[in-house]
Amino acid sequence: MGAFETTAAPKSMNMKLVIGSDHAGLALKQHLRMFLEEHEFQIVDVGTYSETPVDYPDLAEKTGSAIINNEAARGVLICGSGVGASVAANKIKGIRAGLCHDTYSAHQGVEHDAMNILVLGSRVIGMELAKELVKAFLAAEFTGEERHRRRLEKIAALEQRFGEI
Repeated sequence: MGAFETTAAPKSMNMKLVIGSDHAGLALKQHLRMFLEEHEFQIVDVGTYSETPVDYPDLAEKTGSAIINNEAARGVLICGSGVGASVAANKIKGIRAGLCHDTYSAHQGVEHDAMNILVLGSRVIGMELAKELVKAFLAAEFTGEERHRRRLEKIAALEQRFGEI
């Protein structure tokens, strides 16, 4: 049984993904990158590339920008707890980043909320759980149900109303 043979497999194993991390998430990012490349995902790695301390908002911006600019379909963003990276990524108009430490949230966030960035806390979860979360995230598809579309429209309205403040 292959790595992505769970309840649902991603639609395209050639999906282009962006992956970014701060220094605290570097080891997990490198591990996930190799895992994803083994499964034929195209990876856009926006950094960081060393253990020299960097600021997670910079990596959140690079990760979110790659999605907004259609350089990648979805993203994985990693920092120590995942909290700071999640907060920063969600400041980018059109980004719906979710911090997930369980597989239900990782797929439900896509199915109901069209989550486009999975945020992970490298100091909170291990490598095997991280792989399971990424698999759940990538296997999920937005349902497109009316109630979910209506809620996304309200989120977009919030971005419009408060984006200039």
